[in-house]
Amino acid sequence: MSDQSLATVFAPSEAAVCVGLVGAGIQGSLTPAMHMREARAQGFGYEYRLIDTDALRLAPGALPELIERAEAAGFSGLNVTFPFKQAACEYLTDISADAAALRAVNTIVFDGGRRIGHNTDWWGFGRAFERDFGDVRRERVALLGAGGAGAAVAYALLMSNVRDVRIVEAQPGKGAALAADLRELFPAARVSAAPDAASAVAGADGLVNATPVGMAKLPGLPLAPDLVEAGRWLIDIIYFPLETELLRLARQRGAKAANGGGMAVFQAVRAFELFTGRAADPERMEASFRALAAARTPG
Repeated sequence: MSDQSLATVFAPSEAAVCVGLVGAGIQGSLTPAMHMREARAQGFGYEYRLIDTDALRLAPGALPELIERAEAAGFSGLNVTFPFKQAACEYLTDISADAAALRAVNTIVFDGGRRIGHNTDWWGFGRAFERDFGDVRRERVALLGAGGAGAAVAYALLMSNVRDVRIVEAQPGKGAALAADLRELFPAARVSAAPDAASAVAGADGLVNATPVGMAKLPGLPLAPDLVEAGRWLIDIIYFPLETELLRLARQRGAKAANGGGMAVFQAVRAFELFTGRAADPERMEASFRALAAARTPG
């Protein structure tokens, strides 16, 4: 590790609340600015720092030390993103019921020697889904990705009364394990690991991409283009860029489609409340997100 770089990341803060985001390749994240704008609107000091393991040239095994350093530095907590959401569960003293069920954490609160893990991703996706796709048919949904984000999306879909979720994962064992866990939590639903995207989307009402394919650092399509159809709604939970290749294709073909902006906003709303003990204004945070995203969009 670079102690000099980490010394800066974990330097003392004069803000009332100091938190961080741990992830790989997260320089484009809008989460820090969303949180700090909301705190300014509420009139208190808030500092949100990026802990980008790519920029710091750290190996994935650095996660436990990063958590320890943040806690020792007096941080109120951490957000955790790709690829650490599942690994973070190993370094907690307490975990919420939802995060335990998902075996994935995206928010850690430090509280008097306790490290409390939460998952606000599923809540964020669920709120955005109900708001933007509340009128769509949702009997059967194909889900790409069984990582921490995919688990949260699957959980939210099932909580939203989707009855059949088909999971596609590049590591088949990982997809099968998630499907088995979810069947225990939702015995009335059908949850399965599909062998490929084509079989998953056959007869599906909707499709959700919860893989990193399509991100600025990993461009491309997460499935064959002929599987994107006008009659099937689509959500790509990526929000950097806001318009992925998958979303462009879906809209060109007339499908109802949305990016991950809504999920990003609502998960941030809940994380803000966990870190500060103060209610956040979802509409104000979404306005911040839109302004920040527009500022980063070329042209």
